[in-house]
Amino acid sequence: MIDEILVEIADEPSHRSPAAFELLLARQARVKSVMKEQSIPVICITHPINVQYATGARNMTVFSLMNTSRYLLMFAEGPTILFDFWGCSHLSEGLPTIDEIRVATGVSYVAAGLGLESQAVKWADEIASYILEHVGEGAIVGVDRFHFAALDALRERGFNITDSDQVMAKTRSIKMSIEMPYIKEAMLRTEKATEELCLSLEAGALEVEVWAEFYRGLIAREGEYISTRLLQSGQRTFPYFQEAGPKRIENGELLCFDTDAIGYHGYAVDFSRTFLCGTDRAADQQKHLYRLAYDQLNHNVDLFQPGAEFEEIADKAWPIPEEHRPYSYYCLAHGLGMSGEYPNIPHKQPGVPYPLKGRLEPGMIVCAESYVGSATSQEGVKLEDQLLITENGPERLSHFPFDDRLLMKHL
Repeated sequence: MIDEILVEIADEPSHRSPAAFELLLARQARVKSVMKEQSIPVICITHPINVQYATGARNMTVFSLMNTSRYLLMFAEGPTILFDFWGCSHLSEGLPTIDEIRVATGVSYVAAGLGLESQAVKWADEIASYILEHVGEGAIVGVDRFHFAALDALRERGFNITDSDQVMAKTRSIKMSIEMPYIKEAMLRTEKATEELCLSLEAGALEVEVWAEFYRGLIAREGEYISTRLLQSGQRTFPYFQEAGPKRIENGELLCFDTDAIGYHGYAVDFSRTFLCGTDRAADQQKHLYRLAYDQLNHNVDLFQPGAEFEEIADKAWPIPEEHRPYSYYCLAHGLGMSGEYPNIPHKQPGVPYPLKGRLEPGMIVCAESYVGSATSQEGVKLEDQLLITENGPERLSHFPFDDRLLMKHL
């Protein structure tokens, strides 16, 4: 069944096929189910990724991350109303997940300036009218990132405000079988874009030029955007988290790359690789760092079993050598779906209570992280694989090859 859907969606020209609509309706039904479980009868959300998950309605995602320019009002038992940016209602018309489209009231300084307080009152009056009609007075309302003036105005109308993340984080953390063909297609398309990045990786190229080839390949394959610009070469591979810049890549240098892609149908793809640039043979130190990171990744992947407690995973994690410990990655793994999601599984710190309770469940997608950096050679190696937690253990979703030249035995 999954293979049949993959064949269908591989040539799909838009997000409006019967299969896509079935996906959207299944996601919305899951949100409503979790709302009922948590006794939250209505949510009002503005985070664009949550809006897209719940309805499939996408519009100016990056802009909407910075401004409260559109939002969604959804009832567990009742209608779903999209308040979209002015002049954009046609973008979501016909979606089976939306009952009504209205123009959003801007509740930010960008939209309202000094008139924000009066805009907040207008916004709250409109939202309250729907809640009173479909739920009643004193309703619990799950909200996310609205301006405090808007939320204060909603409280003044007698509603009990709670965090919608308790609904959306739980909903999005478990992937349904209907999502998997789209997630796997997003991976295939992102790996193709990564292949084009590798073709541009040659001595003399600028980091930003190489990174731009990946971005071009992602967008050309119906991807949406890249949430970071994590690509660095040479001594910029240490410490980690350095962004692509105008540095010229030299022969024999390492290059670290993290996809961090929001790809096909909005599904995130997150794997990391480190490459040897040019035609020179890898130095022994480079191969040593690569082998450590490779061993860390593969050791930890085997720990991501269904039912495993987060603290148990941290207890059994690959022991990072002391000289590399200060520069290790901030977590062992993190969740993934339509962005980085719950949970982030931290390392165990001696003498410190473990900060995150929970366990892995089938249907979760997590990304196992590895970074080994050396203060001596001023180089580092970043590796990461995306995993689906199944009843039988972790399934690797990322299959992009590792660099054989760096995996060779030491001379």
